[in-house]
Amino acid sequence: MRIVVITGMSGSGKSTAVRALEDEGFYCIDNLPVRLFRQFVELIEKSGEEFEGVVLVTDIRGRDLTSGIETSFRELKEAGHQMEVLFFDASDEVLIRRFSETRRRHPAEDHCSVPDGIRIERERLAWLRLNATCLIDTSEFTVHQLKDQVIQIIRGGEGSGHFSVELISFGFRYGVPLDANLVMDVRFLPNPHFVPELRPQTGLDEAIRHFVLDKPETVEFQRIFGELLAFLIPAYRREGKSYLTIAIGCTGGRHRSVALVEETARLLRTAGLNVRCIHRDTEKG
Repeated sequence: MRIVVITGMSGSGKSTAVRALEDEGFYCIDNLPVRLFRQFVELIEKSGEEFEGVVLVTDIRGRDLTSGIETSFRELKEAGHQMEVLFFDASDEVLIRRFSETRRRHPAEDHCSVPDGIRIERERLAWLRLNATCLIDTSEFTVHQLKDQVIQIIRGGEGSGHFSVELISFGFRYGVPLDANLVMDVRFLPNPHFVPELRPQTGLDEAIRHFVLDKPETVEFQRIFGELLAFLIPAYRREGKSYLTIAIGCTGGRHRSVALVEETARLLRTAGLNVRCIHRDTEKG
């Protein structure tokens, strides 16, 4: 049976993800004690009902989370089930704002402030975050974008032959994407920002693409980076991951990183991979 575990920070969009997966035909159950995971899956199997799979939601509300999660995961894997763990996260600033907007108290501890609750929650969920199949940073997502992202991950992961890559361009001045498996810093490349006629454009424009991609430093970087990806992607697939997020950053996230994300996407698609591009910071600055 295909089992998707939804976990992560409070306020990061887990409920939105669950609703999206319900629409995809998954049987979803929220806040089930982790020690009952195996028994629940066995009951679903015996019921004879047809589902795309099972979604189990676990987070800081579960009192036995830290003591029972490793055992439950091991039991399900040993029973032969296909397990995926989606960890939802967002920056502390975004989480604090979302709690402020909804006027909810943080579930970590009674009578603690939201910032303290977030800190406690990060500590308690550290093992789950480390062992997640996919880390999803929802800081910049609308509800509709988050639903699309979740569905793409789930559909891309169906079957052992599918693997998806998400490429994110970003500016270091705005922070590194939280969900990146791999981060590349391309600030060593010549910067079109200092060419007045190029400054208003982005890496999606042909003039910027030529400026960035034709440089000898870029050609050599792409050769080395391509060899690294040729090694890493099969290794991730052998490890059982169905999704890889690569973030490429420059200073402002408008020129060099955008051009390189587009070129990397073109090369990976040529190799037959499912690739999605996100240009996070092109409208900033």
